[in-house]
Amino acid sequence: MLVKEITVTNQVGLHARPATFFIQKANEYKSSIWVEKEGRRVNAKSLLGVLSLGIVGNTSIKILADGTDEQQAVDGLLKLVESGFAE
Repeated sequence: MLVKEITVTNQVGLHARPATFFIQKANEYKSSIWVEKEGRRVNAKSLLGVLSLGIVGNTSIKILADGTDEQQAVDGLLKLVESGFAE
């Protein structure tokens, strides 16, 4: 299992559109992937789950992955978050 922490820096956080990009990216990988905020963990491949965390700008989250491509999954999602979801 691989765990990385990152701060979501874009102004709106993970609202509907960035959350959709995040889930689409997560679904590119075979590994099980989760997002954790303040001890609450949800499936990163679930739109409802990710939205339920209420991730706003300047919030710290953890991205966790477990599986054959866990390193690529975490790296890809970190890169997406760092880009500000290209908004």
